[in-house]
Amino acid sequence: MGIETHIENRIAEIVFDVPPVNAFDSETWLSLPAIIAEAGRNPEVNCILIRAADSARGFCGGVDIKEMQAHPERITLLNRGNYRTFKAIRDAEVPVVVAVHKFVIGGGIGICGASDTVIAADDAYFSLPEVDRGAMGGASHLSRMLPLHKVRAAFFTGGNIPAEEAYRLGGVEKIVPRAELTAEARAFCAVIAAKSRKALVIAKEALNGLEPRDVDRGYRWEQGFTLEMYMHEDSQKSRDAFVDTGKAAEF
Repeated sequence: MGIETHIENRIAEIVFDVPPVNAFDSETWLSLPAIIAEAGRNPEVNCILIRAADSARGFCGGVDIKEMQAHPERITLLNRGNYRTFKAIRDAEVPVVVAVHKFVIGGGIGICGASDTVIAADDAYFSLPEVDRGAMGGASHLSRMLPLHKVRAAFFTGGNIPAEEAYRLGGVEKIVPRAELTAEARAFCAVIAAKSRKALVIAKEALNGLEPRDVDRGYRWEQGFTLEMYMHEDSQKSRDAFVDTGKAAEF
C-alpha cells in the first residue's frame, strides 16, 4: 500500500493506495512531484496514467483533514506539496491521463485539472468541499475542466458534480463501467504510448503554451486565500466539525 509506480508498454502507472480514502498528508503530497517528474523524464515512458488501486474506495479524498486539525502549522507544507504536485503533472514531459472512480475531492480535482485527459468510471463524482472544511483552493484547476459558473456553483455550495455532467461539459473524455475503468484507461494510454515520444514531448509543451491563462499562477493566487482562511477561527471550527461528525459546521 502507498503510492507505487509500474512501467509497462511505455506507460508509467502511478497508483494510489492510501487507506482509508486516499486522503494524503503533507509528507505524501510533497513526495508526489518527484515521482511524477521521474516518470515523465524516463525515455522508456510515453504516457503517464494516474489512478487509484482497484480496491480503493475512491480516487482521492484530497488532503488529510485530521492532520490539518492536529497540526494547522503544516498548512504551508501542504500548500507547497499541492502546488508542486499539480505543477509536476502539467509540466510532465509526456501526456498524463487520470482514471477516476467514486470520489474525486479537493486535491483529487487538482490532479485531474492539471492533467491532459480524464477518464471516469460511471460512479465517479467531483467535489470541492473546501468552503465546509475551512479552506480554499481547487477552482483554478477545475476551471481547466468546466465552465466558470459551474465551478462557482460547486465551490460555493460544496456540492458534487457527477461524471455524467462533467462529460457533458467536456471535462471528461470518456465514461466507462466501474469494472472496466483500469482496462479502458490502459487502452486509451496505449494509443498515446504508440506515438513518437519526441512528438508527444513537443506537443505537450506546445499545448501548455497555448493555454489562455496560467493555471499554476492562478492556483498560487488561490493558495494565498487558503492561508488567510486557515488563520481564521472559522477554519478550525470547520475542521473540528468534519473530524468529529463528518458534517459541515453550522454558522
